[in-house]
Amino acid sequence: MDPVIVVGAGPVGLALSLALAAQDVPSVVLDEGPGTEEPRPARTVVLRADTAATVERLGCTTLRDEGLRWVAWRGVRRRQVVRRLTLDLGLSGTGEDGADGPAAPLHIPQHALARGLRDAVSREKLIQLVTEARLDTIEQDRDGVTARTRGPAGTWWRGSHLVGCDGARSTVRKLLGVRFPGRTAVERHAVAALRTELPWPGEALLHRQPPWRAGGEEIAARPLPDGVWRIDWLLPPRGELVTPDVLVTRIRETLAGWCDGTTPPYELLDTGVYTLHHRLARRWRVDRVLLAGEAAHLLGAVGTQGLDEGLRDVDNLAWKLALTWHQGASDALLDSYQSERRPAVAARLRAADHSLPVLRGGGGLRSYLPGAARGHDALLADAQVGRGPLGAPPSYPHSPLAPPPVEGNAPVGTPAGSPVEDVRVTAPDGTTVRLRDRLGQGRLLVLLVAPGTGVWDRRHWRGAGVMPRLEEAVRALPAKAEVLVTEAYPGAAAHAVLLIRPDGHLAASFTGVRPEELYAAADAVRGGAPDAPVAAGSDRTVDVR
Repeated sequence: MDPVIVVGAGPVGLALSLALAAQDVPSVVLDEGPGTEEPRPARTVVLRADTAATVERLGCTTLRDEGLRWVAWRGVRRRQVVRRLTLDLGLSGTGEDGADGPAAPLHIPQHALARGLRDAVSREKLIQLVTEARLDTIEQDRDGVTARTRGPAGTWWRGSHLVGCDGARSTVRKLLGVRFPGRTAVERHAVAALRTELPWPGEALLHRQPPWRAGGEEIAARPLPDGVWRIDWLLPPRGELVTPDVLVTRIRETLAGWCDGTTPPYELLDTGVYTLHHRLARRWRVDRVLLAGEAAHLLGAVGTQGLDEGLRDVDNLAWKLALTWHQGASDALLDSYQSERRPAVAARLRAADHSLPVLRGGGGLRSYLPGAARGHDALLADAQVGRGPLGAPPSYPHSPLAPPPVEGNAPVGTPAGSPVEDVRVTAPDGTTVRLRDRLGQGRLLVLLVAPGTGVWDRRHWRGAGVMPRLEEAVRALPAKAEVLVTEAYPGAAAHAVLLIRPDGHLAASFTGVRPEELYAAADAVRGGAPDAPVAAGSDRTVDVR
C-alpha cells in the first residue's frame, strides 16, 4: 500500500502524520518551507485539555518545557473582578485539586509546539518529511492519488489518500475547486509578548472596558513560562493604524492600570497585529482527498481556538484513514469525517457569530442566546476556559456511525457521541492508566465497569465473573478492540459495558455483556463492511525512508 500524502507541515499536518504512524500507517509530509520555525513569542496557541493530551500522546515534549497551564481564569470589568475560576491542574476537569473550573488550558508559543512535533516526526521511521516541496498538481484514480511538487524536491508522489493541511490559502482546496465562504475581518487584535511581573502570576485575565484611555474595549493577558505574558488588545474592525508608538502607549498604560498606577519594568519581546476571519469549506472530502485544519475552516473570535479544532480534525480522521488503509472500509467511514466534523465546527462558528453583537455592543433578540442569561462575562469565561457552545469539546450525537438503539442499551453519564470521562482503567497488561492514554491507537475500547477490582489481584478477577465472556465477545468483533476495566464510571451501574471509539467518543453502552449487540455496534462504528477488499499485504508495517 502507498503511504498517505500529507500536504502542509504546520502543527495539524505534523500531528496527523504522527497519529497515522501511531497506527502503523506510513505518510509523506510535503513541506513548502525549509523545515524550520521562525521564533515568534507573540504568536501563541491555547490548547484545551483534550487537544493538549492528543499532542502529548503523539510524543511532543515541548508542552512540558515551554508551555504553561493556567492556575486560574479571572474576568474583570472596569475595576471590578466579576468572576474568578480556579482551574483543575489534574486535567480531568473534575475539581480534584479543589478547582471550581474545568481542566486548565495549556498556553505555548506556536513555534515551540511545531518544533516539538517536528522532533517527534524525526524519530518516527514511518514518516518522510520533504522540505521545499510546493504542490502543483493532484490526480486521482480508483486506487490512489498522485501529486506533483515543484522545487528542489520536485517529483511525482503516489499515495493511498491525500490530506490538505496547508492552511488558509490551501493549494489542495483550490486544486479541488472547493469553495471557502465566510466572513472577513471578524475581529482585529494588537498583540505584544513581554516579560514583566503582573499581580496574578499564572492566571489568565480578560479585562473588559478598562478605565484608561488606551485600553480599548477588551484586553486579554495570558501567562507563559519564565515571566512572559502575551497581551491582546481588541481593535475596531477597521481603521485604526497601530504604530509602534501607539502600541508602546497601550503597553505602558495597561501595565500601569494593573499595577496601581505605576508601569513596572518590562522587556518587550515581540509585537504584531492580526485579523481573524470566519470561513468554512463547502466540502471536506473529494474521493481520496480530504481537508483538515485551516484548509477546512477558519475561526478564532470570542475566545474560540482554531488550532484546537484542527487537532480535533486529526483525532477524528486518523483512525478512519488507518482502518481504511489496513483493512479497507466502506465509503461511509470516510464520509463520516465530514458529516461529524463540519457540523461541529459550523456550530462553533455560529455560536461565535451570534455572540459577537451581544458581546461587542447591540443585542436585541440575539440576547436570548444559550448562556446569555448568565451574562456576557460568563459567556466569555466559558469560551476562554473551554466550556459551553464556544469552547467545549464537540459531540457527534447524529453521527452516521452511531449504532441503532437496542434493548440492551443502558444510559450512562456520558451521552452517546460525546467524549468519555478520563477515568482510571486497568489495561490488558495489568497497569493502571488514564482512559485517555489508550486513545489514538486505532482500536475500539470496550470498558467494563467492575466495582472492587482495584483491591483484587488481577489474575483472580481476569478469569472470574463476566470477564471470560466479554473477552471472547471482543475477540469476535469486526475491528480491533481491547478490553479495559474500571471500578466506576459516572452514571454507570455495575457490569455496564461501554463501547468507545478510537478518538474517545462514546459509541454505545450496555447492561452487561451482550455479544450480538456489541458486535452490531462495533460494525456500525466502522461504517459497515468494506466496499471492496483491501490490497494484499496492506497490513504490513512500511518504512518509507
